[in-house]
Amino acid sequence: MNNVKEAAHVSRLPQGIRRVHTFLEQRGHSYFPVLFDDAANTAQQAADALHVQLGQIAKSIIFRRKKDDAAVLVIASGDHRVDEKKVACHLGLSASGLGRADADFVREKTGFAIGGVAPVAHTCAPVTLLDRELLRFEVIWAAAGHPKAVFQLSPSDLSQFTHAHWYDVAHNVP
Repeated sequence: MNNVKEAAHVSRLPQGIRRVHTFLEQRGHSYFPVLFDDAANTAQQAADALHVQLGQIAKSIIFRRKKDDAAVLVIASGDHRVDEKKVACHLGLSASGLGRADADFVREKTGFAIGGVAPVAHTCAPVTLLDRELLRFEVIWAAAGHPKAVFQLSPSDLSQFTHAHWYDVAHNVP
């Protein structure tokens, strides 16, 4: 998966990538989504294809808030695991108030398939928490609406685009 290229013809791209591209373009974001030849099924595969550190991959994890069936999006650094108890606590929930999201829930709430959930351009706005570990990097990469697409941004862009705040959401970060 060493071949990464800039998406050339927006009209030919899958709908999710077009939605993300439009969102970014409307906000004057200068980086176009790039496409992998193969899907990046893990943060490590994406980092390897982009020749960046694993932590620079901003992975999107979706949970289900049980009390109202809302999607909770945690955008986490690729080199850390999300601590569900910390996420629940930040949301004022008990650990049992937050559940795993299956593929149907993710698609219904975000408009994206698992593996391609972008931090932006969702069909329904999720509750969003940002992993403060992403602040270690000047440049990060996030899914662009498809498992084969990513886009470059800064942590500042991520915060601005999502209107979300930074939290400690990772398991035992050294």
